[in-house]
Amino acid sequence: MFRFAIFVFATLPLGAQWLHLPTPGMPRTSDGKPDLKAPAPRTAEGKPDLSGLWGRASDKYYNNIAADQEAGVVQAWAEALYQQRRKDFGKDSMETLCVPFGPAYTTTPYREGRIIQTPAMLAILNNDLTYRVVFIDGRQLEKDPNPSWMGYSVGHWDGDTLVVESNGYNDKTWLDNTGHPHTESLHVTEKYRRTDFGHLELQVTFDDLKALTKPIAVPIHMELATDAEMLEYACENEKDHAHMPVGTDALDVKVPAEILKTYAGSYDVKEDTKTVITEIFAEESGLFVNYDNQGKQKLDALSENTFSLTGTIYEFIRDGPKGANELRIKMAEGEFTGIRRK
Repeated sequence: MFRFAIFVFATLPLGAQWLHLPTPGMPRTSDGKPDLKAPAPRTAEGKPDLSGLWGRASDKYYNNIAADQEAGVVQAWAEALYQQRRKDFGKDSMETLCVPFGPAYTTTPYREGRIIQTPAMLAILNNDLTYRVVFIDGRQLEKDPNPSWMGYSVGHWDGDTLVVESNGYNDKTWLDNTGHPHTESLHVTEKYRRTDFGHLELQVTFDDLKALTKPIAVPIHMELATDAEMLEYACENEKDHAHMPVGTDALDVKVPAEILKTYAGSYDVKEDTKTVITEIFAEESGLFVNYDNQGKQKLDALSENTFSLTGTIYEFIRDGPKGANELRIKMAEGEFTGIRRK
């Protein structure tokens, strides 16, 4: 869904240019539309060609890298820091401070990336003017690298899967937008597999035994952008940081389970020209949302009927004892209304 923030500064890419220029080499259906299910292209060496302009389909793991993990996977000191950063509404996040995302580029859907592949290396050019180089020429990672924003990466082919190993990240970035920290011991493993022309499946594993008790692996679905090119996005000297709230207790609101249950159900949300299904789940640990089938994410209670997803506001309009019959989703782009399905 849309990326926005009510409490923090939103940093959205502006879209793409050359909107009507057909992508060269794009397979098409009989009506001229891109055939994203066509076979994946291959290089002259017979390897899958990962080249293209790619975006990520969901913000689930960019919002919370530990969304699917049981309690205790994040070490106590890192969990305490994470909770404080949540209460600060991402005041010191990479987005707010206008710094590179580091390892979080692997999960964010708010930065497009163009992959350029050669036999010896793979370059990833992000639309915020950062880049990565993955060397696939047989070299090994340095054992004692000088820490950097983007780390150092080498890769090798395992059949049709490109396996990328990265280290050497500084500890100024977070693992996700809400604040899970990492140390300079972080090691990231990415496995890229192009399943067809328009889809790239990525598994990312974050291994940092100074911040986590075990590695965290997450699946990322990537989709090819067609008939368009990137428009650069520059975060220019962000000024809001000094005016943002610190240490709010708003996220400590407790809502009785019997009230949460009245919000559970499916809502048809009118989003511009289309209608998307928003599923709400009431579970023992709280309220969860699955927006447009992007995966379940936990909502933080701000009041008895108002909740937040990293700044996205979900407000339930109650209908007496029947519970909620309407859901309002508020974001920087506007407000959208969802009607509960019968």
